[in-house]
Amino acid sequence: MGDYVVHIVDDEEPVRKSLAFMLTIAGFPVRLHDSAEAFLGVAPGLRNACLVTDLRMPDINGVELIRRLRDMAVQVPSIVITGHGDVPMAVEAMKAGALDFIEKPFEDEVLIGAITRAAAELDRQAAAQDASAILDRLAQLTDREREVLAGVVAGHANKTIAYDLNISPRTVEVHRANVMAKMDARSLPELVRMAIAGGFVPK
Repeated sequence: MGDYVVHIVDDEEPVRKSLAFMLTIAGFPVRLHDSAEAFLGVAPGLRNACLVTDLRMPDINGVELIRRLRDMAVQVPSIVITGHGDVPMAVEAMKAGALDFIEKPFEDEVLIGAITRAAAELDRQAAAQDASAILDRLAQLTDREREVLAGVVAGHANKTIAYDLNISPRTVEVHRANVMAKMDARSLPELVRMAIAGGFVPK
């Protein structure tokens, strides 16, 4: 990856070291930061950098970190690592400008793949982010599928969506599968990216 440096921000030292070891073995130059504040101190001078940040941290969390980078006009592709149940917060991070979010636990290849996409700006991801193409896909959804999509993007479980829409969880699963297929999304994070890029973000 040449001089493309991955900056890891996490307040837990074992996590930082574990991620650094894995990414170094994968061929990425890595720098470690024990807080968002520490990273913000060096962020303005960074070039060819990618940020991997934990979502939940004391003082400045991952969402606020990404917002501050945006306010500072620092262009660093950001990947958020989040625990189970943090999807709504991860969506907030993506609204603020995060490129991706990855739910724990995850395989090494998932993070490596996300970083590689950030570095190489793969054509397929660029096409997936194209607002006009996403709007065309959104237009293919039925009203019910759009309601289910709103629930999914909001981070609600199938049972919650089913209760809210007065339908069965099984019906939600069917609609959700149809939404994934019509949007050509291969994962929940990708579906959320598309929804945000297409302006489909429930309040």
